[in-house]
Amino acid sequence: MSTMSLPVLSVAPAAAAPKKKTQVGNYFVANYPPFGSWTQEGIRDLDRVLSEPANPGTDLGLYAHIPFCRKRCHFCYFRVYTDKSSSEVRGYLDTLVAELGRYAATPVFEGRRPSFVYFGGGTPSYLSPDQFTYLVREMQRHMPWTDAKEIAIEAEPGTLTEKKLKTFRDLGVTRLSLGIEHFDDHILGVNGRAHRSKEIARAYGYAREIGIPQINIDLIAGMLEETDEKWQDAVAKAIALEPDSVTIYQMEIPYNTTIYKQMQAEGSLVAPVADWDTKRAWVSYAFDEFKKAGYSVVAATTVVKDPKEPFLYRKGLFDGTDILSVGVSSFGHIKGVNYQNQHDFHPYLDAVNAGGLPVYRAYALDERERYIREFALQMKNGRVETAPFVQKYGVDPRERFAEPLERLRRMGVLVDTGDALGVNREGLMQVDRLLYEFFLPEHRNGRYA
Repeated sequence: MSTMSLPVLSVAPAAAAPKKKTQVGNYFVANYPPFGSWTQEGIRDLDRVLSEPANPGTDLGLYAHIPFCRKRCHFCYFRVYTDKSSSEVRGYLDTLVAELGRYAATPVFEGRRPSFVYFGGGTPSYLSPDQFTYLVREMQRHMPWTDAKEIAIEAEPGTLTEKKLKTFRDLGVTRLSLGIEHFDDHILGVNGRAHRSKEIARAYGYAREIGIPQINIDLIAGMLEETDEKWQDAVAKAIALEPDSVTIYQMEIPYNTTIYKQMQAEGSLVAPVADWDTKRAWVSYAFDEFKKAGYSVVAATTVVKDPKEPFLYRKGLFDGTDILSVGVSSFGHIKGVNYQNQHDFHPYLDAVNAGGLPVYRAYALDERERYIREFALQMKNGRVETAPFVQKYGVDPRERFAEPLERLRRMGVLVDTGDALGVNREGLMQVDRLLYEFFLPEHRNGRYA
């Protein structure tokens, strides 16, 4: 892994550090309850639901984790590998396919077909055209998705060629999520990104020419050495591309990142990135600029050209859809049971090659927790329709969450339209922090990395 030089910090004691400063930790809410609550004992509940038929009318999504990258970003906390040979990559793909085959043979998945498929990473576009073709065809032997409404893949611009994008298109990819993050070469370099601006222009141009139906681009507000001027320029360049949607994250410094390791070495307690007020202001600025260009704000991280085209993977994750997840460290949700695979490469391979499933931990949610999970995650959209919760659970969220909603009202961020509950722009910019108001007390200090 390459080394980097961080800006010199003047660090106050932890107790005195202003809360608005970006300190170490991952606060982006990806699931409920936090992963730290999931246990090996919970795997028994996963085994139980795998042996049962599916709940009638429940949709199915499929997630495949491809953990390979050209380079590890300094802010990355995912399980990614930059040192695997082509034979190791092929061995991993074979293992992932074998894992999927084991799930496909269980009663809960009998006869079911995914309505959406998501290839995440890592960098799925790291795979060669032949490798990706092999993976898709082998996976579909076990679980065909010929009728899927969405096939999405994450991509790093520098890995994309015209041939590879044509392969994606010919294999049915409908959504390309392009990890641009920024357009400034210096910022890309100091944050450890593998690509540069010329590769962005080339990859995006190829994707448009080839006819990928939907292109999303990712940006990150508050990367190392970000400035007002550079952020405004990045937003302008993103608008000029006219992507179908844009995902904008606020920079965090989880514990298992290169930045944190260097902070430890230097004795720093506050990360060398913008504070939360600044990052929220930058995202809000971007939202306003995209709205001027005809986009709609549909979530705390997302603007879209056409709000009628939902991102099905995110929708499924938020509304309790069954998501079958395969690959190292991936996490899924089946019949109210959260589960996550082995975190590391060889333990994952060994578990599958021994004839079993590579699950590391799981958590069976009771009805109260399922309610919280769906409501809290949907609040990340900024607006939650209440009637479906009454229909599904028999309780209006206003009754179920009377106290936390009152706290949000006192903060001045709650919006209640009668048919929906949500938050205003101020609340949307900090919604992940606000979601803890709805969590059970035992889950409010859980980590997400």
